[in-house]
Amino acid sequence: MSKPQMSGEQTKEPQYERCMQLYRNPGPARLGPMTNQVWFDDPRRLGIVLARYKFVAKMLSGKSRVLEVGCADAFATRIVQQEVGSVVAVDFDPVFVNDVISRMDEHWKFECRVHDILSGPLGPPFDGAYSLDVLEHIPSSQERQFMNNVVASLESDGVLIIGMPSIQSQVHASPLSKAGHVNCKDQAALKSLMLEYFANAFIFSMNDEVVHTGFYPMAHYLFALCAGKRQKRD
Repeated sequence: MSKPQMSGEQTKEPQYERCMQLYRNPGPARLGPMTNQVWFDDPRRLGIVLARYKFVAKMLSGKSRVLEVGCADAFATRIVQQEVGSVVAVDFDPVFVNDVISRMDEHWKFECRVHDILSGPLGPPFDGAYSLDVLEHIPSSQERQFMNNVVASLESDGVLIIGMPSIQSQVHASPLSKAGHVNCKDQAALKSLMLEYFANAFIFSMNDEVVHTGFYPMAHYLFALCAGKRQKRD
């Protein structure tokens, strides 16, 4: 992308010169393909997506090495980077991973690579992991394979955050939004699955940009915050 041609004139208020400096060099930030589609079709949804990442960032704040499973275009990954030591982001689709690498900002570098979590865990172990809008795409027959490998990628005291749309939300979802959603859950089913792998699973509701502890059947989105990893079962 070519850099914008600016006249070089200064802004009327000097505090905005930083904006213009970055706009000239390195130039405007590029949206990833998924974020670009959201910004084009439903701009307000971008605020909701960013709010999900902010919740993850605050919950994992202080963790030294964090894994993102199913990063897609990883546009919002740097929000988590602000709060943790480092992020390794993986996705099973090389189209998205190649795009992430092509847009990588030197100021916000992180490791991004192709990996299908159903094929196995990643190491060395991480002290935190998160996966947003992925589990609902995993068939129920493979969800324990997914969980086994994510959990195996964590330290014994590692923390996991899973975010997904609720089953109740699907009646209101757009066709594009719910495409590929084969495994949405309600609060009880999500918590039950997480408790197979962790001693503690705290479920939060989310509506638009607001995360809360309100009535689960009215939640559009669910977060599971999990800690206390159980020993691996045979």
